Amino acid sequence: MRSRNSSRGGIRLFAYRLLLLFSVFGAWHLLTATGILPRFFFGTPTLVLENVARWFINGKIYAHLGVTLVETLLAFATGTLLGLVIGLWLALAPIASSLLDPYIKAGNAMPRVILAPIFAVWFGLGILSKVALGVTLVFFIVFFNVYQGVKDVSPIVLANARMLGATRRQLLRYVYLPSATAWVFSSLHTSIGMAFVGAVVGEYLGSSSGVGYLILQAEGAFDINTVFAGILVLTAFALVLDFAVTALEKRLLRWRPAAPIVEPH
Repeated sequence: MRSRNSSRGGIRLFAYRLLLLFSVFGAWHLLTATGILPRFFFGTPTLVLENVARWFINGKIYAHLGVTLVETLLAFATGTLLGLVIGLWLALAPIASSLLDPYIKAGNAMPRVILAPIFAVWFGLGILSKVALGVTLVFFIVFFNVYQGVKDVSPIVLANARMLGATRRQLLRYVYLPSATAWVFSSLHTSIGMAFVGAVVGEYLGSSSGVGYLILQAEGAFDINTVFAGILVLTAFALVLDFAVTALEKRLLRWRPAAPIVEPH
């Protein structure tokens, strides 16, 4: 019975979300059709959807989506791995942590988007420059979560493990890594979003392929409908990635109790 009610609640929530989406597009169409919003600056939803449909029908979008996906996944995987390894290292090495602390904070405070032109010079306009930008955005999110996860390990758990004869390697494998992994998964949604942002921003600033490149080309021609079409495709693509991360999180963290579904009143 509880599962059935939860399923009905999920369906109802999905229906409300669709209703909200249709309301936004309806209001957009009404405001541009009546001239309240100028079409030159805001486009029209019908032309935007026509552009999206044409991209998928003629197959033009698939190659660009593939490039953006590869850049996003490479940045996400590399940034997550580096954040996990360095976060574990500094959390377990107090001297190195104290030495590098101001530099880590300075790197996190720096607006990483300004590095895009530098990466373009260093690595060219191909995939590497977009991946490098995405890595800088993902790394600090994962790093701070891993660092905090290791620091938050209960001293009682550590004392008990040592009393049972656990070695340093066993502590790392059975105590520190599980704690850090839980914190990493809590930041996955933000991390994949930042990897995606890094890929698209890099494409926008200089590339020959990718959805960001399509948007840049449309802006150069003052084609606002194609710009909105590219933004719509990117938004849908980001939702698909977020859904995949949610599915992975549920599969790997089955032990964590599921959050209750809040039904709108």
